[in-house]
Amino acid sequence: MVEQIIKAKLADIETQESVRIVYACESGSRAWGFPSSDSDYDVRFIYLHPLEWYLSIEKRRDVIERPIDGQLDINGWDLRKALQLFRKSNPPLFEWLNSPIVYLQKYSVSDRLRSILPTYYLPSATAYHYLQMAQGNYREYLKGDEVWVKKYFYVLRPLLAVNWIEQGLGVVPTEFAILVEKIITSPSLKVEINRLIEAKRRGDELDKGPRISIISEFIETEILRFDNHQFNYPKLKAPAAELDRLFMESLQEVWGSKTTT
Repeated sequence: MVEQIIKAKLADIETQESVRIVYACESGSRAWGFPSSDSDYDVRFIYLHPLEWYLSIEKRRDVIERPIDGQLDINGWDLRKALQLFRKSNPPLFEWLNSPIVYLQKYSVSDRLRSILPTYYLPSATAYHYLQMAQGNYREYLKGDEVWVKKYFYVLRPLLAVNWIEQGLGVVPTEFAILVEKIITSPSLKVEINRLIEAKRRGDELDKGPRISIISEFIETEILRFDNHQFNYPKLKAPAAELDRLFMESLQEVWGSKTTT
């Protein structure tokens, strides 16, 4: 039912904005694998305008955002913007492309991006992104004897992502369960994390409460270990020509010889 509503909303956006959506997915807690019943549906999409739109000398808005409607949070990026960020190894965009929940996948754009994703993946930049996220959320929500319990996920996931990168395992997976299974070696810690996931899925109150010692100790140890850590992975050249070609060929594939809607 919700998926049908989401697809209808995406179709409305195509009509209202005179664009074609080439890819739409779930991001956030539902994609990561620890939603609760009242979690938002964080729908993210990539779209293309007709050719003329890109030929203007004016700088044009390259995002489409809709006001949050109940549990629906829907917004997207123009493909050119997405490709510019793809070239910089943008972690949220990489998460979108690897989301386990896909609402719409038209044309070849998303498959082509996935196929070249390892070429544009920058481990150092990605590690710093996730480490800063973990540190910030830890300071904000998990310091002290009383913590925001559900925020454990928003520190654990980026922290495990940093570990994933440190171990040279490639592009960070979107799903939290994969990170836990691969990175967490302590059986008792893994049990406690999985217990927390189940509590969130059941809709248990996970607001302020006492710290969970085994999880907090792991987080604090890892944050301290990575503090001032230098991620010196080779920075490969991210060629623009391949993405330029992908952009032009996508315009042709999506709009054909048409230059207007």
